Amino acid sequence: MALTITDECINCDVCEPACPNQAIFQGPDIYEIAPERCTECVGHFDEPQCRSVCPVDCIPLDLLHVESHEQLLAKYRLLTAAKL
Repeated sequence: MALTITDECINCDVCEPACPNQAIFQGPDIYEIAPERCTECVGHFDEPQCRSVCPVDCIPLDLLHVESHEQLLAKYRLLTAAKL
């Protein structure tokens, strides 16, 4: 699954630079996550970096974008191949 940021976000700015896929961006009110770029850090790290740095624990799984580990890994491969 991709992750999402809830309205409990305090706009502390720590999640955006922690994302290796550049999936996090400043929305109109709070940070948001582009589900097409979010791999939950599969392929990069053992755990989602945005979650590990978030001081308010406001980054749950996005139930609207359910993906298996294999799908997340395939997305990671497409994203990293595009950077070459």
